[in-house]
Amino acid sequence: MELEVKKAIKGDKESLLKLIMKEKDNYYKLAYFYMKNQHDALDILQEMMIVLYKEIPKLKKANSFYIWSKKILVNLCKKELTKKNKFEEINETISLEEKGFKETENKIYLKTLIESLNEEQKEAIKLKYYLDYSYEEIAKVLDIPLGTVKSRINKGINKIRKNIGGDINDGFR
Repeated sequence: MELEVKKAIKGDKESLLKLIMKEKDNYYKLAYFYMKNQHDALDILQEMMIVLYKEIPKLKKANSFYIWSKKILVNLCKKELTKKNKFEEINETISLEEKGFKETENKIYLKTLIESLNEEQKEAIKLKYYLDYSYEEIAKVLDIPLGTVKSRINKGINKIRKNIGGDINDGFR
């Protein structure tokens, strides 16, 4: 991977494309997470590729390419969402015919609980539990300290617990 990154830094478009294609599914999931629809997610991914091509000569550490590129993607998504003024819940299409009513009801309830959180808590919790990012990945992608990530997730989970009447110290982590 480092060889491909070094080639890309020197202007090799094929190497950059190989790097992007290696993680294309993860990039798409992250873009979709923020943009909420396929069209906007794909548009942002195209924009990300342009920015990566222009900015890759500035990359200092070859081994941090994927975190660096995901930061760029998140920033592009947030910039676009600010323009559109929409930062809403992931649009999960749930067919009542395919899923049982109780499961659908539970998902709606969970969505409502998550929406009660502040934007930072929602973002951290969704990255952790919807996209399975580690605390460290979240910290790097959002460019915030690891302790802040843990705090946001912990406070968010505690607020959800409080809203459903659960004990704050019941061992859920």
